Amino acid sequence: MVEQQEASDDAVMTRIGQAIMLLHGGDREEARNRFGALWSELGADGDALHRCTLAHYMADTQDDPGDELAWDLRALTAADGLRTAEGPGDQPGGGAGPGGGEGRGGARPSEHRDTPAVRAFYPSLHLNLAADYLKLQRPDSARIHLQRARAAADSLPDDGYGGGVRAAIHRLELRMREQ
Repeated sequence: MVEQQEASDDAVMTRIGQAIMLLHGGDREEARNRFGALWSELGADGDALHRCTLAHYMADTQDDPGDELAWDLRALTAADGLRTAEGPGDQPGGGAGPGGGEGRGGARPSEHRDTPAVRAFYPSLHLNLAADYLKLQRPDSARIHLQRARAAADSLPDDGYGGGVRAAIHRLELRMREQ
């Protein structure tokens, strides 16, 4: 039964990946349609990593900056929901950074299987929110999320993804200084 559930989870991520490929291939409308259908299937109680990933990319299909912000906030909410499931010491605002801290009684709670994947999303999630707020001419909110992106970037690996996110954070910092 567990193997069947894992295969089902992989199927959802595969479908998300297919929509991402459409988006990156330039078919924003079809990607948006597929993400929308998947979002309806997942529902509010769907897997947090799936909801986070889907909302993160659905934001990129939006034409309106306000809609883009709404999807990026959904992605952050899904990521925070997974962190809340880790335990009290790892909750946002609980004094620990992404993946840090201890649970009750000084023992680290058991880590949810998707925690490392969601933790790697935080720099990009906050970067996207900073860019959204900048588009909406809300520089103070943009600055807050840019600072959070920079802080969360410490947990990124030194690879192509990590370097790309760090470079994007730097570019947005420069852009904000010029304004």
